[in-house]
Amino acid sequence: MKSNSRRSLIGILGLVAFFLSIPVGGLALYWLMTLPDVTELAKANPRSTALIDARTDAARKRGRRVSPQQRWISLSHISPYLKRAVIVAEDARFYNHEGFDWEGIRDAALDNLEAGKFKRGGSTITQQLAKNLYLTPRKSLLRKMREALITRTLEHNLTKARILELYLNVVEWGHHVYGAEAAARHHFGKSASALTKEEAALLAAILPAPRLYDPLRVTEALRKKQEHILGFMD
Repeated sequence: MKSNSRRSLIGILGLVAFFLSIPVGGLALYWLMTLPDVTELAKANPRSTALIDARTDAARKRGRRVSPQQRWISLSHISPYLKRAVIVAEDARFYNHEGFDWEGIRDAALDNLEAGKFKRGGSTITQQLAKNLYLTPRKSLLRKMREALITRTLEHNLTKARILELYLNVVEWGHHVYGAEAAARHHFGKSASALTKEEAALLAAILPAPRLYDPLRVTEALRKKQEHILGFMD
């Protein structure tokens, strides 16, 4: 598995170098030297994330002092409804891929092409975790390729259960609200372990735009998405 991972990393680096006309050796050396060490995440929780730091810094620049809401809890203390709802909404093939859902990427591209605009991406939970933990919100080809490298590293060093646990503890769920426990308390006044099926589906439904729905407003579009998620949870 490690050899396959190494070949994947070299392939990604080669693709970037081709498009940017950068020598593969130099690019590979730089990125491999600066690649974050994710092995410590197997047992230790990160103190913060790139997304939390970016949001906090942006608030400070606007003259606001904020304290991120986040409470770490184990995967076993998160409602099974929420775990299922998030996988249904964000990455239905989470347990069947190694970081990249090629079918999902293809389907998203076809939907965007048919709509004539960008409607949705094909990012997996692991890709989103890589982005939240280590990368800035600024979009670029280089950042996307670095996300791919980190995604492969996460998949080959952590179990699926640990990846899901990390994601559910760091994902943004409102204005300066991060993780399932803080989200459940912020939106419903209860622990993440006590979430109902309907509440879990609603939290999963707001994930693409969590700050837009904070404070929580159940619009017709959001209700339809909640019902869609509930349909696949059975």
